[in-house]
Parts: sequence; C-alpha cells; structure tokens
Amino acid sequence: MRRVVAGAIGAVLAVVLIAGGWFYEIAFRSTSEPATPTHVVIPRGSSFADITAVLADKGVIGNAFAFRLLAKLTHADTDVHAGEYKFDAHLTEQGVLDQLRSGGAQVAVWVTIPEGFTAKEIAARLADAHLGSADDFERAFKGHEGFLFPSTYLVPTDASADAVEKLLTDQFALELPPNAAAKAKALHMTVPQVVTVASLIEREAKADSERPLMAGVYYNRLRIGMPLEVDATIEYALPEHKTALSFADLAIDSPYNTYKYSGLPPTPIANPGKASLDAAFNPESSEYLYYVYKGDGHHAFAKTLAEHNANVAKYLK
Repeated sequence: MRRVVAGAIGAVLAVVLIAGGWFYEIAFRSTSEPATPTHVVIPRGSSFADITAVLADKGVIGNAFAFRLLAKLTHADTDVHAGEYKFDAHLTEQGVLDQLRSGGAQVAVWVTIPEGFTAKEIAARLADAHLGSADDFERAFKGHEGFLFPSTYLVPTDASADAVEKLLTDQFALELPPNAAAKAKALHMTVPQVVTVASLIEREAKADSERPLMAGVYYNRLRIGMPLEVDATIEYALPEHKTALSFADLAIDSPYNTYKYSGLPPTPIANPGKASLDAAFNPESSEYLYYVYKGDGHHAFAKTLAEHNANVAKYLK
C-alpha cells in the first residue's frame, strides 16, 4: 500500500515538475515570438482576456494560457495600459508583459477629449497623458478654439503639438456637414459663426433633443438684435471656471459678455461635438426667445419675457 501511495505521489510530483518546466520555458526562456517587430493596438476598455487574444492573434505571444497564467501569478492582469505598442522580435512572454505594464514599448496612447472642452482644457488633458507640455499645446491650439473635434484619439507618443492640432482639426472637417457653407449662408452666417453658435449649445444644452430648439433661440435673438445673455460666454471670459455667476461677473467688460454686448462672442467658447454642430447648422424653427433650466436635464422654453419670468419663478426656487 505504501508503495502505491509513494508511486502516486511520485507521479504527481513528476507531472508538477514537467508542467513547471514547461511553464518556465514558455514564460521566461522562449523567444520564438514575435518572429518580427510587430505593431499591436490595444483598444480602450479591453479586458485582459481580450488583450491576450489580440497578442496571440498578432503572433506576439505563443501560448495564451501560459501568458494569462503568468499575468495572474504576477498580478499584472489588472495593470496594463491600452494603446498602440511596437514589440521587438524575440521577446519572452515575461518581456511582453513587462512592456505592457510599463508602457515601455508604447508608441501611441488613447486620449478622450470630451464635448465642450476648451482648448486650454484639451491641452491639459494631453499633458496629463504625458504627450507634451500644456503650454506647447495651447500655443498650437491658438486660433483653433471650436475646431478641435472632441473624440477619442490614438495619439502617437512622439507627435508634436502641431501634429496633434492637425489630428483634431482634420477630424473636425470630417464632422462638418458636406454643405456647411451653403447651410451657413442660408442662416445669414459664416461657417465659423455657426460653429460659435454650436459652442454655445454645447455648453448650455443637456438633452440632445433640445439642441436644435436652443439653436433656434439664439438665431431668433441675433435676428432681432437682442443680446444672447448666455452664462457660458461669461464663464469662458473668467480666469477660472465658476459653477455660479455673481452679479459682478455679469457686469464684466468683455466681448464675451453676451449680457452686455449684442451679437456673437468673438470666437467659439468651447469645442462642440457632432450633436451640437448638427443643431447649429439645422436649427428648429420656433418663436422662442428664452429658456431656463428645469433641473431634470431639460429646459423650459418661452416666447415672451412674462412667460420666461413665470418659468424662472417655477424652476429656480
């Protein structure tokens, strides 16, 4: 009986040693993969299983099971960076994992630019992604406020500030309606002026369904020479963002003070997304001249000051 038990234990130990040797060889010694330098894009939000599948499909790793086991044992399966990588030829799987964790082979990073960000905020977001200095990006973005399209980009780590500016403005050009100039002319506006309207919508609207109606309010006011009175334009003029404006803020002497000066502000006040651009080029016709936020993600619109004051009393208690 003892011989049987000893034999069973010996067999188990042999299997363990063989498996351990196999794992050690695959994870730490084998350099057969990748056969050549290989570029791989890791999508944002990928699970580690997704990442492993991409690496295996591209021939960067030879054994997906061993790679996932190695990552699990070293607690690396929750500590990887999305982006684009260039893996040198003949890496161990430990080497591949190390480069994923450290970003050492990373040649591009994912950066999300939210709708409504200003050029300054975009510059800060790119600097936070270690793509360059915020000052350099701000210099490159000067004069392009409103035309830096908000989206998720795979930005090369060695891209210059000017190259990033071109990436964002080229995407903006693709997002414009193909007949943007004709649509702007029909509104008695230029394309940059419509983009400025879109930037107001982006900073003021909450619900996509209300964006065309809000655009109509702005065009109605512009047509009759009525000040736009958009709080977001004053926020743009202030040195620091404020969640609530004071009476002193409403009185500042700035061309962006649309309470004080009629017409559009001199430039867009943010970088609008697709929904706001579409609304600005395709406003909904109405007689509304006012709106007030209801606090539920929607606005109450009014044709007269009396109706507007009643809405203010109702919703801004």
